[in-house]
Amino acid sequence: MKYIASDYWEPYESIIPKGKHIQTKAETVTVEGYNSLFRHFLARMRRKSKCYSKKMEMLKLSFFLLIHYRNGNLSILY
Repeated sequence: MKYIASDYWEPYESIIPKGKHIQTKAETVTVEGYNSLFRHFLARMRRKSKCYSKKMEMLKLSFFLLIHYRNGNLSILY
């Protein structure tokens, strides 16, 4: 990992090494967008939900299906 990008929350400065830390919203906006997408479409990623993943494999498969569906790569669902 070349660098770690974060927003401007001060505690990050004490945890992440200065040589690898970049504070910018330009690098975090994409990640935040994907996090929002996952929470919107996957009940297992929402807080205070009865739908949650009991196995890591099911969580990985849920992400896989959502991304391929959003990219138009799942012809079986059309």
